[in-house]
Amino acid sequence: MNTIDWYQFQEDICLYFQSIGASAETNVTVRGVRTNHDIDILVKTKFLGEDLTWVIEAKKWKKKVNKLQVLALRTIVDEIGADRGFIVSEAGFQSGAYEATNNTNVKLKTFEELKRDTKELVENEIIKTHIARLNLLEKRYYSHSKSVRIDYGLTGEYCMPYYDFCVADILMTAQRALIFAERKEYPIKLDTVSSDKVGDLVVDNFQQLTNWLNLNCNWLDQQLFKAESEMYLDGEYKPRNEKPFTEKDGSIRELIAEVYFPKNKC
Repeated sequence: MNTIDWYQFQEDICLYFQSIGASAETNVTVRGVRTNHDIDILVKTKFLGEDLTWVIEAKKWKKKVNKLQVLALRTIVDEIGADRGFIVSEAGFQSGAYEATNNTNVKLKTFEELKRDTKELVENEIIKTHIARLNLLEKRYYSHSKSVRIDYGLTGEYCMPYYDFCVADILMTAQRALIFAERKEYPIKLDTVSSDKVGDLVVDNFQQLTNWLNLNCNWLDQQLFKAESEMYLDGEYKPRNEKPFTEKDGSIRELIAEVYFPKNKC
């Protein structure tokens, strides 16, 4: 095995995890229950408030990884209390290696498989955080009466075909975009009836959508804060703890999902 190739293989894996927002280090010594363990790549990240630790073993070998390497990694994962362990090999794995992963939290991947699978996991978790934030903004917006929302510029009169700015319209556009993102259906159109807009009108990939969502959620937050500050000064800040829709109707997200992807659709 070429030491330089192995070192670069480690670094490439480490850099990949850093690129998706995780904390990753190479050549780390971790104290286990009984002894210290030398780890090729240690990954730490946080999904929805939960701390996760992954152990990655990089095998830049010409031969396939065997059962012994899997058993060794299983021991390390258990010893240090890691959430998952991965062996990354470009040469593949022996059948015994796959058998040794049955009913365990150790996975065998090529580098490309690792990138594809972890990217999917990260995207799903990011989508969940955006959904949670939109739901909070939705609840905050609809806690004010319709007349108050109109008076303080959060929406226009419903008889008008276009608005200068409409929170509900942007919330609906964002939730619809996330529904399409979950299904990997790109490009996604993001145009709204509001004349005031921020961000692109079409996104071609998940990163572009994330940028649009961050930009628009921050914008909605600012507009709501501005309006609520004015309500407070005018003595009109009287939020209600009512749901924007009835139990039967569901949330904005549920209504949009039913429109575009009805459950009884073949």
